[in-house]
Amino acid sequence: MLERLNQALDHLEASLDGEVDMAEVAGIAAVSEYHFRRLFSALAGMPLPVYVRRRRMTLAGAEVIAGELTLLDVAVRYGYGSGEAFARAFRSVHGIGPGEARRTGAVLTAQPRMSFRVVVEGSTTMRYRIVEKESFRVVGRSARVPLVHEGLNSAATAHVRSLDDKAIGRMKELADGEPMGVLSAVVYLTDSREEGAEADYWVGVVTGPEAVAEGLDILDVAAGPWAVFDNHGPYPSALQELWRDVFTQWFPSNRYTTRPGPELLWTQPVPVGTETGSQLWIPVERDSASTGNSRSSASTGE
Repeated sequence: MLERLNQALDHLEASLDGEVDMAEVAGIAAVSEYHFRRLFSALAGMPLPVYVRRRRMTLAGAEVIAGELTLLDVAVRYGYGSGEAFARAFRSVHGIGPGEARRTGAVLTAQPRMSFRVVVEGSTTMRYRIVEKESFRVVGRSARVPLVHEGLNSAATAHVRSLDDKAIGRMKELADGEPMGVLSAVVYLTDSREEGAEADYWVGVVTGPEAVAEGLDILDVAAGPWAVFDNHGPYPSALQELWRDVFTQWFPSNRYTTRPGPELLWTQPVPVGTETGSQLWIPVERDSASTGNSRSSASTGE
């Protein structure tokens, strides 16, 4: 798996001075484009489009400073149809326009080339099972919140506290399916998993596909397999570490990829720092091409 990921990054690197076909890049890694984008974001700590833009502007910055090509030629070489669009992208990475950078010899920002390497650990075990589920609904209340990687998510906490007893009671009456009880569901709006990226955060219950939920929001979920991870540890740090380990260890080491759908989390409510049990449900699909049994991480350079 890691070898194919690095081959995909090699192909991406060779395409930076032209149009990058992300479907083709993902095909080299032998996964879907959807899964490749999610896996890259989790491993690298940044969305794939951000990495591509930073790498392009790193290479473009060197050519701007070298002064051998006109600024428009540099812009066209790296896929920008106008000098204005190129200048905006250049400034977003370097904090300065290309013309000023050329005139002053300014200090620029470089995004090193990224590769994935193997770190043999074997100290972390993960308990999981694969569950096939028919289509179902999550009924409850949703709010748009930013992602938080460490510590409490104040926006998500505020959403939970905004729910009245009547709404919670109605949810519990409709609960009819695993995972049982009131849970949370996260629907990502883009492939980004970086800190601050927005997602739709649901508090609700699992019901049948035809359930009527008057006064509550409805999220329809397609049938398919789910990877279910059991977890126990201090809240919320253990859950955040579990999510990280699923994407940086479990997926690169197992023959599954993600598929579209919400991530479900059931956890026993407890005060911050208190030990609790939980289950994380992630929609997956079988990928017979995936192999490997080591943890992966992202590194810059070779």
